[in-house]
Amino acid sequence: MNNVRTVSDTKRAFYNIHTRPINSIYRRVVEELMVEMHLLTVNVDFRYDSFYALGVYTSFHRFMQAYRPEQDIASIFDGLCKALQDDPQRYRQDTARLEALASRSSVAEILAWLEQVNPIADVNDFQEQARAIAHNSTFKYSRLFAIGLFTLLETADAALVKDEAKRTEALKRVCAALNISEEKLQKDLELYRSNLEKMAQAQIVMEDVLKAERKKREDRERAKTAAKTANPADSTEAKGEATPGA
Repeated sequence: MNNVRTVSDTKRAFYNIHTRPINSIYRRVVEELMVEMHLLTVNVDFRYDSFYALGVYTSFHRFMQAYRPEQDIASIFDGLCKALQDDPQRYRQDTARLEALASRSSVAEILAWLEQVNPIADVNDFQEQARAIAHNSTFKYSRLFAIGLFTLLETADAALVKDEAKRTEALKRVCAALNISEEKLQKDLELYRSNLEKMAQAQIVMEDVLKAERKKREDRERAKTAAKTANPADSTEAKGEATPGA
């Protein structure tokens, strides 16, 4: 009997957990991420790791950063993880630890850590994960894993990842250290950066539309107020007509 959950099962679970409506421009983002994570988790070779968690968390929050109401962002993320029968706190905690590591380290130190040259005492478990990935011939690479690695470098040195030559060299060393395809990773990250730019542009357009709608509402309210102020006799006459004569 096949008990593998379907995409429909995961979507149904999500909308049962997060019951508030999601703005249309973001619904597609959430569902595409949900499907991507679902297809990974049902793959026999997939194993959760902290780099993947960082990629999921970063990707979600960067695409959702302008979402309103803002308080729904955490609920949507929780629903996403729980719909996949996972713990959102695990993603948050692993992300926080990796971000803390990157914030206090240089890119050179991060690379040496991934290459197993320079261990860092308080993240030995993550270094073990990196070692296991490098020696796993059936490791299930994913775009979200690539985003996690990119975020690690970006947090350590945002200026370096904006320099194409330095970024390419650093990612080449990462791929060699973890025994993953450099071509796949570079393509996935190019698409990721491109999608971030498109989302930023869409958010600007949406904000302009919302501002225009607000202005129209304000103009209508001012027009109503001005009309009442200009014709105060209207209400007096109406009252007079309704009052019986002497």
